Amino acid sequence: MNGCTIRPARPGDDPGAYHVCLRTGDSGRDGEPFYKEDPDALGRIFVGPYLAFEPEFSLILEDQQGVCGYALGALDSRAFYARYAAEWRPELCARFPAPQGDGTQWTRVQQVHDCYHHPDYFCPEPYADYPSHLHIDLLPRAQGRGYGRRMLEQLMDQLRRRGSPGVHLGVSMANTPAFGFYQHLGFRELCRVEKDGCIYMGKSLCAEGRTSSEHSAPSS
Repeated sequence: MNGCTIRPARPGDDPGAYHVCLRTGDSGRDGEPFYKEDPDALGRIFVGPYLAFEPEFSLILEDQQGVCGYALGALDSRAFYARYAAEWRPELCARFPAPQGDGTQWTRVQQVHDCYHHPDYFCPEPYADYPSHLHIDLLPRAQGRGYGRRMLEQLMDQLRRRGSPGVHLGVSMANTPAFGFYQHLGFRELCRVEKDGCIYMGKSLCAEGRTSSEHSAPSS
């Protein structure tokens, strides 16, 4: 089996990274059957703005077949979402009308298009401890070989060196393997948002592994 290379993102990576997003777009499983009418629907939220706005926190995993994974992050989540709202979302809303009718009958594509018009900028608390966020996706051929851990550690190191005290991420409640993977890397559960089916997890990037809130907690 050929090895993979971890490298910084560069112009031209969008199609390959969008494809990875699609092929992992069903809670880590292949989402292609659900997005045939718009294969790039998910990538426009979860890939495109990161490559455009924060390429310095965008890592690509590549093998001889092409892009097979990515790890994408944002240093300041609220600043990132503000830029997304001002510079990225308007074009999405103009290109893709909001779906109409009974939302319980929408297709997966319609649900994503609705997210273009009604985005969720949720950030778990305490925000001061976990202002950065990241996400990672790998194609099956790249999984189970240690690349995910290496990419996350490299990305978190980059965030740490830029002054981030901590990072958060969201994982689907249906994606049990991913939840266990992040726990193994030192992430802890911060909260659950039942309506979104999402678990938010956080990890301190402080050298001593303690958050600011832990530093300020009174002794017993």
